[in-house]
Amino acid sequence: MTTETFLEEHEIVFPKLGWSFHIDPTAFTVFGFRIQWYGIIITLGLILALCYVLPKMKRFGLDYDRAIDVIIFGVIGGIIGARVYYVLMKWDEYKWDWKAIINTRNGGLAVYGGIIGAFIIGYIVARIRKVKVLPMMDITVIGLLLGQGIGRWGNFINQEAFGVNTDSILGMTGGTIQRTISNNMQIGGDMYFNDVKMLWEDPVHPCFLYESAWCLLGFVVLAFWSKHRKYDGQLFLMYLSWYGAERFIVEGLRTDSLMLGNIRISQALSAVLFVLSVILQVMLFIRRKRDPESMTLYVNTEESHQLIEESRRKRMGMSKEDAKIDSGKDLDILNDDDDDFDMSELSILDDDDDNEDSSDEKQEADSSDEKSDDNKEDK
Repeated sequence: MTTETFLEEHEIVFPKLGWSFHIDPTAFTVFGFRIQWYGIIITLGLILALCYVLPKMKRFGLDYDRAIDVIIFGVIGGIIGARVYYVLMKWDEYKWDWKAIINTRNGGLAVYGGIIGAFIIGYIVARIRKVKVLPMMDITVIGLLLGQGIGRWGNFINQEAFGVNTDSILGMTGGTIQRTISNNMQIGGDMYFNDVKMLWEDPVHPCFLYESAWCLLGFVVLAFWSKHRKYDGQLFLMYLSWYGAERFIVEGLRTDSLMLGNIRISQALSAVLFVLSVILQVMLFIRRKRDPESMTLYVNTEESHQLIEESRRKRMGMSKEDAKIDSGKDLDILNDDDDDFDMSELSILDDDDDNEDSSDEKQEADSSDEKSDDNKEDK
């Protein structure tokens, strides 16, 4: 076997579909600094996720100005957490090489590390900014699925996160994939060490594609269900079960899993999260059946309405005195001495009320007519 038999390094092929691509992981160079497609795609996923999440804050009863702080710091925490998680799991490869540790342009971000980091930092900032955590997590995970679905295509460009050999119609291969398999099947390589049997000549599972499709489908499902959610935190639990189920299966196909002994860490974590989220959903479903009033959505509370209104007035540049006047103007109307003021202008009658009033007016008219007839007879 020689390197001459490999595909060109940046060539990606789907043999049974007849598709072939030639994609350089470096998108362009600025002042000698290479900008990678991986980073561009991750950033694009993040931007689109934010474009979806931010306008939906009010639907979850969240004040935009406060929630944006949680998101910003959560994103920072997610990036740091994703890298730290990955580096710690592969510490032998990084060992105090600080330049390598902070270099994420060629990949090396762990999804679960990102989720953990985003949750920890986001939770701290949410407490400081007085943002309700459960509804915040509900809206965040919808955007997270969108970002994950798009971000996985960075793995496609880098020819990483692929699976074992397959004869599936979706099977793919590439120059970098073939070289990775060849190198790691050598004595001392990761695949050799983990007893993974691979042939560099054969196509592999496009795990990035499976996860991207599943996450984008999950985004649609959760976005739809967000209008019908029954309690705060429901979408977050649905995310854990939805993503956990997929990751458990796909992780079993991958050749680059982060390992703890003979255990695939992400696969084990996925199983735990899936089981716990399903149990919690069942328990909360039963609780809501027994006592619906105990699970009122935050968006329907007075606290939520007050915070959103305060934020609206602040954006309008209203002072505290102006806000008091604005909030009390309806009461001022009620105290107006104008004799022409009609209290009925402040309410809208139901159809039944309208019918009752019409009936009363008709009865009064009939009574008036009868009295008029009696007077005529007396005369």
